[in-house]
Amino acid sequence: MQTSRFAPLVPVLAVLGSVTSLAIGTSYAKHLFPLIGAQGTSALRVGFSALFLLLLWRPWRWHTRRADAVSILRYGLTLGLMNLLFYMALRTIPFGIAVAIEFTGPLTVAMLSSRRPVDFLWVGCAVAGLLLLLPLGGAPALDPAGVLYALGAAACWGLYIVFGKRAGHLHAGHSVSLGLTAAALVVVPVGVVHAGALLLQPQVLLAGLLVAVVSSAIPMSLEMMALKRLPKETFGILISMEPAVAALWALLLLGEYLSGLQWLAIALTVLASVGSAATARRRPPPAPAAAA
Repeated sequence: MQTSRFAPLVPVLAVLGSVTSLAIGTSYAKHLFPLIGAQGTSALRVGFSALFLLLLWRPWRWHTRRADAVSILRYGLTLGLMNLLFYMALRTIPFGIAVAIEFTGPLTVAMLSSRRPVDFLWVGCAVAGLLLLLPLGGAPALDPAGVLYALGAAACWGLYIVFGKRAGHLHAGHSVSLGLTAAALVVVPVGVVHAGALLLQPQVLLAGLLVAVVSSAIPMSLEMMALKRLPKETFGILISMEPAVAALWALLLLGEYLSGLQWLAIALTVLASVGSAATARRRPPPAPAAAA
């Protein structure tokens, strides 16, 4: 059967759909902050996402070695802390800016793994973008606490990547479902302490379930599909659009207007991420086996 000429666009649209779904879900989540706070909202998102993935993948079907359990636990704890810190940042700084700052985490990990001259160009773009966002000198005023929360989320994202690679040999459903369960152990207790019985209100639970589906279940499913069909570098370039997409949806759904300098900072962050992914060192193909 002849393959449709539009087939190559499917994984690309999947990544764009993932980024868009995440942006819409997070924008909607901010409407829950006045009711249950950032802590309670994060607890519902992570808790429902973990429950959904546990039911979907049933990780108890796989044997988990002790070393793998430790890797998954570290991966999950940093994932949970990253989500909590990011939602805390969203209380006081715009969504698009928080995402741009958070992106410095994976960028740092990528840059530390390479010493080629071109990488210093992307480092310069990322640093310039970050300096334009930080409340220094003539930069537009941002809440310092919000910026620190976003930087904390960036550090956790970097560690999440490092720990995630150590569990990379496991089935994705195995590691992600158990990792999100570990993340829930961090986030849910904080949310319960902060919001208490408010989390059990039917309308709050329904809204939290919607946030979990749109912000986690749909994006993760689309990304897993795209990763199977796209080269890693292409996937990295497409996912780098996230700060710009987040800023655009925050403008449309939340009315978060950014200054020209802040849009420039986001553009520099996107450029650094795209450049890093596009010029990533490709592993040479394995040498053919010698003839007997």
